[in-house]
Amino acid sequence: MDYDWSFFLKKERNKPYFKKLMKYLQIEYNNFICFPKKENIFSSLKYCHFQELKVVILGQDPYYKENQADGLCFSVPNGVPFPPSLRNIFIEIKNCFNNSFPSSGSLIHWAKQGVLLLNSILTVRKGCPVSHKNMGWEFFTDQIIKTVSNEKKNIVFLLWGKYAQKKIFLINSFHNHYILKTSHPSPFSAHLGFFGSRHFLKTNEFLDKKGKKPIIWG
Repeated sequence: MDYDWSFFLKKERNKPYFKKLMKYLQIEYNNFICFPKKENIFSSLKYCHFQELKVVILGQDPYYKENQADGLCFSVPNGVPFPPSLRNIFIEIKNCFNNSFPSSGSLIHWAKQGVLLLNSILTVRKGCPVSHKNMGWEFFTDQIIKTVSNEKKNIVFLLWGKYAQKKIFLINSFHNHYILKTSHPSPFSAHLGFFGSRHFLKTNEFLDKKGKKPIIWG
């Protein structure tokens, strides 16, 4: 875990809900195949330093198929075929910047630039989407969103789909954050607003206006 999230983790890890969650996960990982690997559960915090954070992208829970989940929402490890939502994300980026399609689905390079790729639920049982719902992760990640919202200013929040948009109440409206909402990049809804939303271009324009280095999305 990156040291600059330690102030947050020290506060949460001794709370009863978090201790209960860790015990639950120990049982799950011991008895079932779960994703991501244990060492990657907190990758969203590991790669995105709190001090460098500029953008928050919210997902629901990890990919539930073999070799896909890497601890960052929408991201997959190098060499893994792009899931449909990630492919649509890359299509929209290409349309924004007219750049070439990436060779890898890993989004670690986004995280290292200050993009927090946060699922609401950080783990899942193989083959069972949202199987770790209501076990404590949602409270933990809601606390992350509130901490970012309250401790930082001028953060871009990308809320794609109804699930992510339900988190808007956690965002402090007095800290000049930039909230962009549209449909989810899933093939079932990308045509309802995600395509053509130009969120990646709008994000960079906002960051540039605030004197922050834009994200290299390619």
